[in-house]
Amino acid sequence: MSDLRDPAPYDALLLLSFGGPEGPDDVVPFLENVTRGRGIPKERLKEVGQHYFLFGGVSPINDQNRALLEALRKDFAEHGLDLPVHWGNRNWAPYLTDTLREMTEAGHRRIAVLATSAYASYSGCRQYRENLADALATLEAEGRQLPRVDKLRHYFNHPGFVRPMIDGVLASLADLPEDVRAGAHLAFTTHSIPTSAADSSGPDTDHGDGGAYVRQHLDVARTVADAVARETGVEHPWELVYQSRSGAPHIPWLEPDICDHLESLHASGAPAVVMVPIGFVSDHMEVLYDLDTEATAKAAELGLPVRRSATVGADPRFAGAVRDLLLERAASERGIPAERCALGALGPSHDLCPVGCCPARAPRPAAAGADSPYA
Repeated sequence: MSDLRDPAPYDALLLLSFGGPEGPDDVVPFLENVTRGRGIPKERLKEVGQHYFLFGGVSPINDQNRALLEALRKDFAEHGLDLPVHWGNRNWAPYLTDTLREMTEAGHRRIAVLATSAYASYSGCRQYRENLADALATLEAEGRQLPRVDKLRHYFNHPGFVRPMIDGVLASLADLPEDVRAGAHLAFTTHSIPTSAADSSGPDTDHGDGGAYVRQHLDVARTVADAVARETGVEHPWELVYQSRSGAPHIPWLEPDICDHLESLHASGAPAVVMVPIGFVSDHMEVLYDLDTEATAKAAELGLPVRRSATVGADPRFAGAVRDLLLERAASERGIPAERCALGALGPSHDLCPVGCCPARAPRPAAAGADSPYA
């Protein structure tokens, strides 16, 4: 194996995700995990859980992670990469701490981590790093030898993440009635977050007016829209919009909401819309409910033809992108230059989150960054 195909110093990959309930009895305990420390009453959590109960109390995210896990193992095997892949969640089984404990007991000492969140933000990056630090602190308290964990860089603009989304838009456009296809608008959607969190996302040099979070999403949306225009010969109007808002109504969050956007497009005479969930790796609950259920119902109420394009999920090209990210980071750790693939105008993201990157309101230790207590 050449130097650029060598995973050393890494001896394992950890797929780190959010987690979700796998039955009706799991819903409230899962939401208690997600909202721990916020003092939200159980009755309120039951109300919030109605989205899950509509789908039998089962979030699709765990099955989607199982599919991605298998896609990664298959890709690694096909490319001669002898590296075990493990899976842990922040908020439901298999829990991150349990998985790291098992990996440590198996002898793993240098672990690369892929988070199922492609963009910079507190909830999409630093909070995962905080959870890693919490898990390591637990293992340390148990007297275990700690592994070193390195989080792989943001992959929002990696070709293996972007190209499947381009193909998803092309398929959705082709599925629209021919008489509305050419005039269809593209509504690129992502999770709304508080504007204060957006403004402070990414390194401090990116802070202000949406921060890295908005800038990265806009770059991906533009990249996808430009590719669609090249391949269809039609320039479709597009906009970045938001979904899945939660929290107190008096706190400003990123807007416009997808349902409000659909109303505006209908009022302006748009003939059709393709919703493009660029902010999500897979078709988890927020995609199934907020887009496939709520936004699709709004479009039907308006009489507006709408399609929702596919997320990346376990696409083999995404699995290949993860392999690229792992091998480029491994080479970098060994001091060897490696190609860092990226589309759009922003270039590849940093390997190591600097101090001040996506700060939390209350400082907490975070692993896998320049400020990590676990070097």
